[in-house]
Amino acid sequence: MKCPFCGCLDTQVKDSRANEDASSIRRRRVCPECGSRFTTLETVQLRELMVIKRNKERVPFSREKLYRSVQLAVRKRPIDAERLEKIVSGIIRQLEAMGDMEISSEQIGKTVMETLFTLDKVAFIRYASVYKNFNTIQDFKDLMEELIEK
Repeated sequence: MKCPFCGCLDTQVKDSRANEDASSIRRRRVCPECGSRFTTLETVQLRELMVIKRNKERVPFSREKLYRSVQLAVRKRPIDAERLEKIVSGIIRQLEAMGDMEISSEQIGKTVMETLFTLDKVAFIRYASVYKNFNTIQDFKDLMEELIEK
């Protein structure tokens, strides 16, 4: 694993721990060159998913991009990093379980929104406002009314 600080290719694993549901392994590493310490996360990848974007372009699925978007939605909400990791892993498992190698960005967005809806309504609204491209206060009001009805 390449050191993110100095670029050295010979980092050493100091500690490995599986998360609670054993779906990933967190490894603590140290660089012998600069002495920096960092953490990596190893997860199982069942298949190589491709995302079909709205403009029909096909791009490889990015766990990091999904993580960042969910992280933004739950920012300053009572959700710790470990739980966020489980949420993202769960969403990815749902997407992989659909059985398709190619999945639309719309389906990814819907899956994330369904997960956030059951988890935290504020995070759901934050994510929906970006995913559905809200432009007016009326867009927020309509979604709020929809939430209240449910």
